[in-house]
Amino acid sequence: MLKCNLLGAVAFAFLALAPLASAEVHHPDWAKNATIYEVNVRQYSPEGTFAAVDRALPRLKLMGIDILWLMPVHPIGQERRKGPLGSYYAVADYKAINPEFGSMDDFRKLVRDAHGLGMKVIMDWVPNHTAWDHPWVKEHPDWYLKDASGKIGPVRFGTGSDAAVWEDVVGLDYRVPALRAAMIDAMAFWLRSADVDGFRCDVAGNVPADFWNEARPALDKIKPVFMLAEADKPELQDTAFDMTYDWDFYHLMVKVAKGQGDARDLAAFFAHPPKAFPAGSYRMEFTSDHDENSWSGSDTELYGKAFKAYAVIAATVPGMPLLYSGQESGLDKRLAFFVRDPIQWKSYALAGFYQQLFALKHANPALANGSTGGTMTILDPHNSKVFAFRRETAGNSVTVVVNLSAQAQRVKGQGLRTEMVKGYDYRVVAK
Repeated sequence: MLKCNLLGAVAFAFLALAPLASAEVHHPDWAKNATIYEVNVRQYSPEGTFAAVDRALPRLKLMGIDILWLMPVHPIGQERRKGPLGSYYAVADYKAINPEFGSMDDFRKLVRDAHGLGMKVIMDWVPNHTAWDHPWVKEHPDWYLKDASGKIGPVRFGTGSDAAVWEDVVGLDYRVPALRAAMIDAMAFWLRSADVDGFRCDVAGNVPADFWNEARPALDKIKPVFMLAEADKPELQDTAFDMTYDWDFYHLMVKVAKGQGDARDLAAFFAHPPKAFPAGSYRMEFTSDHDENSWSGSDTELYGKAFKAYAVIAATVPGMPLLYSGQESGLDKRLAFFVRDPIQWKSYALAGFYQQLFALKHANPALANGSTGGTMTILDPHNSKVFAFRRETAGNSVTVVVNLSAQAQRVKGQGLRTEMVKGYDYRVVAK
């Protein structure tokens, strides 16, 4: 339950997001106070189908979810496949459905039913690379990047000892105009044929920004879309993307949760943001997603008993909160990536907790996304174990006090009520 206590005036203030320019980024109206939920279709149920996700929609709506982000739904390549089922991100056909999940009609029904409940649906889009057996490899080899010998090779990231090789995919060459046109056409196909509401774009920062600046207006002509970049490059939010990942803050929260920092580090992050984004940009705040869960650790591994404390922070700092499949049931394991590994839903123990957080976000304008929401004021609790801040706009405010330690901590200071806050406890007060 969210604890409510009356708190007083602010201490000192600064904007959490420093703008690069005065022009506002345009967003669909429905995104202004939205929450987002990532759906891992394969692991969402024992059957791993669209129909199973469809049955969960009323529960997600009740919890306060506005945007469903579906991990890739396309057929997965067979050639050089990883594991028995392969990676969702090795796309073999941009205009088809993975039969593992169901049919095109099943997908359309899922989108239609989500719309009927007032939710939006965005697809995970993989523009940087395809599977080896995507038809384009044979039909348009000139659309692909080549190695030093002039051959199409696996995707590589970095150089030297830090290099990573993705053996199951091959990289696309955006210097080729015909590829750009084909990619925009493929994205437009889903807007027209399934009425999706936008895209989460995988490895978006490795695709030239000018391509995205070309694609966004073309897609908006069909319907206003919401675009999420798996990147944290400010230039991607000049024109093309509504939202980018706040990886810096996510990694800082994990570091503090592991005892490698304290509340002063969280406060300093907002005092001196590592990057400046265009005015009105949305940042996605999260405690996990499919990559972090599968490769970095479960919520239990990353945060231990402090998980709810960090979930409160992610849901109330400036930005749009993300919830990953299973977190509402206290996801305490890493979900396997290349095999069937269904989520154990148990009793949805944290669903009510998230419902309260998201209801507050919807009700209080101070928690709206981007520049629509309130400015952030860091409050000094006179305690390095406690992170405290207030967001305010137009007479509305939300004050948040979070104890990041396992021991009870004393809180006092200007703008704060003097009190003891139990270990890993929190106060969220709305006016």
